[in-house]
Amino acid sequence: MAHSRFRSMAASASMPLLLVLAIIACSTAAAAAAETPKPTKDSGLTAAGHPAEGGLRPFLGEPKIEIQQVYKRGRFPNIVVAVDGSILAVFSGVKVRRSEDGGKTWGPEIKVGGGFMGGGVTVNETNGEILAFVEERHPPAPLTVYRSKDHGKTWAAMDVVIKPDANGNVPSMHMNEAGITLRHGKHAGRIIRAARHYAGKNDRSKWPQHYTTAIYSDDGGKTWHTSKPFAEMGTGEATLAELSDGRLYYNTRAHWNKDKPPLRRRSAYSADGGATWTDYKIVQILPDGPQNTNYGCMGGLVRLPIKDKDILVYSNPDSPSGRNHGTLWASFDGGKTWPIKRLVTAGSFGYSSLTAGRPKTKSEGWIYVNYESGGSKVARLNLSWLLKGKKTGDGVVPKWLEGKRG
Repeated sequence: MAHSRFRSMAASASMPLLLVLAIIACSTAAAAAAETPKPTKDSGLTAAGHPAEGGLRPFLGEPKIEIQQVYKRGRFPNIVVAVDGSILAVFSGVKVRRSEDGGKTWGPEIKVGGGFMGGGVTVNETNGEILAFVEERHPPAPLTVYRSKDHGKTWAAMDVVIKPDANGNVPSMHMNEAGITLRHGKHAGRIIRAARHYAGKNDRSKWPQHYTTAIYSDDGGKTWHTSKPFAEMGTGEATLAELSDGRLYYNTRAHWNKDKPPLRRRSAYSADGGATWTDYKIVQILPDGPQNTNYGCMGGLVRLPIKDKDILVYSNPDSPSGRNHGTLWASFDGGKTWPIKRLVTAGSFGYSSLTAGRPKTKSEGWIYVNYESGGSKVARLNLSWLLKGKKTGDGVVPKWLEGKRG
């Protein structure tokens, strides 16, 4: 009807054709925008209008895993999925390659900003922006936060303020797992990522004084508050995930161990949106990198975006010596137990980062791990593949997943 009216106006009033077309285009765009659901703090939608969480089924089916070399040199991986489903493999100092087909193929390298990889790349699900943290050199060092408004295609620096922690220390960013947007409870819409205090420099003599924290923002990344420090000194390079009840699960590397191996991860929870951490424990089932040193290795963590389920996946080397035998562990109770593990590769496997595909996009149903291996490789797999792994003896696979191990 609208288009017919515009044609009649043009015929009767000799309106220029280009003006008519412009009016039609504006009308069509406005109608499309009106039909697209708009995300709100409690809508359950991302900025792309897709559900932030979906069902279990897309992560099942025939067990699959595929591995590709994405970078040939460098270190320090992160991987995130933009709200439109584009996958961003972020690496080194600092660049990104994008996949728009669920991880089948990867585009050319895009420079984010020169410097030292800060990790903690964060997708703001509320407005679709992506933030990357770049330090001038190995921290402590000046920080620049870069923002992308087009799903990682282009980047520009933005002004930010990071407030100190309870000890008066402004944290450094390197090197942590990707950040997240909170989806549940009164802190929904908050963006948060792990951070750390270096105690002056990265030196063995200083490691016992290091500790890990998190930074969080309620204004889209302009202003960041720093959480209370984690319970144990000597920690760094942490991960976090939001559970279905709104609590946060926090899992960190022990960068310095007072005692000799075995090296195991540390964990805690937060019930206040990441401001404080409680229920600290050593996670005896999860190795913290190779077991022949007194320091750990950065690992990956992700909660699968499945409504009302708390399926977590963790990645790290599972070897007596050397960064190799990259392995994934699965938890089905929000990090209380880890009953299944499966080897990704027996070869080189250093620092790693995990993410999961988004509902109603080409990435849906996939788990992605970006890991150091002669540069970096990205493995994409589904939950069915992981469920065919070995039992660890730490808890059990829940009944609602019985029969789905392939």
